Amino acid sequence: VQLVESGGGLVQAGGSLRLSCAASGFLFDDYAVGWFRQAPGKEREGILCFSASDGTTYYADSVKGRFTMSSVISKSTVYLQMNDLKPEDTAVYYCAADPLKYYGGSHKYCSGKYGLDYWGQGTQVTVSS
Repeated sequence: VQLVESGGGLVQAGGSLRLSCAASGFLFDDYAVGWFRQAPGKEREGILCFSASDGTTYYADSVKGRFTMSSVISKSTVYLQMNDLKPEDTAVYYCAADPLKYYGGSHKYCSGKYGLDYWGQGTQVTVSS
């Protein structure tokens, strides 16, 4: 079981990036999926979490209205579309997933109350001002 992120890079403020998270060894159909980020000197932040149990998505206030996960989850890849990027979005971004154990509660995956067992290696996103 493995998750591999890609798509990070350097972008100017106001620009866009799309991150990919490819799964091997499983399909996302019946999984909870989360995107997290960690900036230097800061705690890891759950920014977007989706639960396939009820189809709901939680967005952190810091990214609401700017970041979305693709409306269609291909069976083996999910995408994080990031628009109107800001310098404060600079961080290492991680995707994570876990077989569904709970109904709903997408926000609880982002808060850490519900654990996510599988994590990618992270991809760096740098936004210049």
